Amino acid sequence: MAPDVTTAEPADGVWAPAPAGHGRRPFGRFLRWDVLVGVLLVLVFLGGSAGSPGFASIDNLSFALGDLGEIALIALAMTMLVVAAEVDLSVASVLGLSSALVGALWDAGWAIETIIPLVIVVGAVCGLVNGLLVTRLGLPSLAVTIGTLALYRGLAYVVLGDRAIAEFPQQYADLAVGDVPGTPIPYPVMLFVVLAAVTGVVLHATGFGRSLFAIGAQQEAALFAGIRVKRIKLILFVLSGTVAAFAGVVYTLRYGSARADNGAGLELAVIAAVLLGGVDFDGGKGTLGGVIAGVLLIGLLRNLLMLNDVSTEIQSIVTGLLLIISVITPRLVAAVGQRRRSASPTSSPAPPES
Repeated sequence: MAPDVTTAEPADGVWAPAPAGHGRRPFGRFLRWDVLVGVLLVLVFLGGSAGSPGFASIDNLSFALGDLGEIALIALAMTMLVVAAEVDLSVASVLGLSSALVGALWDAGWAIETIIPLVIVVGAVCGLVNGLLVTRLGLPSLAVTIGTLALYRGLAYVVLGDRAIAEFPQQYADLAVGDVPGTPIPYPVMLFVVLAAVTGVVLHATGFGRSLFAIGAQQEAALFAGIRVKRIKLILFVLSGTVAAFAGVVYTLRYGSARADNGAGLELAVIAAVLLGGVDFDGGKGTLGGVIAGVLLIGLLRNLLMLNDVSTEIQSIVTGLLLIISVITPRLVAAVGQRRRSASPTSSPAPPES
């Protein structure tokens, strides 16, 4: 007997069950989680525009986008990691270590042109350590990166202590806070747009991207299919550390201050944006478009709360609630759908014997 339910992989990389013998429902694509997040993003923008004077102004939106720079950059690498059923919670600590190194080396008289590539290499090494512990020793990435979260943050304090270093070269600070000439778009946002386009192509239109979805959906099957699972995961962790270190440089120049505690707690916003965008924490499902919508949604909500003088503690609570909702809601929807499919008849009843 043919099975009642088949599993198909749409071109966007999202695995979705579909009843055998039936086409996709006309409005099915509009009920996808990432599309709903996009709709929620529009509603938040409209509500903020109506309820908070100045929210929709060009200056405020430019500030809000610039404030998202580091979260958005790190979310690109995190998306690929989570699609492959891994996670890196040490990204904010790598950002802090990067910031501390920038400050310490600048204070020691190094040229900023030498400091930036060196710091990025250090971030890649941090990612390599995470990747080796996960792929070679078989340790769970959640546990590994919780440990390195504390390790890298501690190293940041060893490097810089409680000091704050400022007065970086103005031409580099302008790149972190300035706008692209003739536009209200900050330079980091333009960089994010370019990297997001590259990431989208890699994730959804190349064999490497398909391998990530295959690994996340079923690692054993991916191994039997000849996919180099360990090598790919190692590359992803190195990429995550590299991007986090670069984000640390941007963060330091944007605020004009190198501190060991820079970016503390930023990993929560990154994970929330990725999961809110529809990427399954168990791997194998998700779209980059949904993640971008999740990043923008979190950024606009933070900006809206800030305009209304809401404390940072409440902002953290809102981010945590979004993270919980983004994890629970898709699973509840999937459970309801599975129950309905289980309750539906699998075949037509046999005619009675004459």
